[in-house]
Amino acid sequence: MEFHPSQIPIVKTFVAKNEKDASDSASEMVRLGFENQKGGYMVLMPKQKDMAKKIGFIVTTEINYMLRQTKQERNLRYWTYHHDAENYAIVLISPRVLDELNL
Repeated sequence: MEFHPSQIPIVKTFVAKNEKDASDSASEMVRLGFENQKGGYMVLMPKQKDMAKKIGFIVTTEINYMLRQTKQERNLRYWTYHHDAENYAIVLISPRVLDELNL
């Protein structure tokens, strides 16, 4: 990887403090779509290890499930990293959009 995920242009940032926020974020991302964007989506999660794992699992599996249900492309790239002192972040983007950005 030649770049850091924080360099990806972000279309929308979601703050997920619990499982419901994670599910709502996933629904919104699928509704907005991945293929027609000029960047990716970011989900900020608290740096509580167990909660971050739950949120990350919910976001990735629900997005995959909802994309399949709506017959959208399910091939996504995502990275999880330490965003700041209080948050982890997941950045999700379509590989086609990532190629267009030349990162």
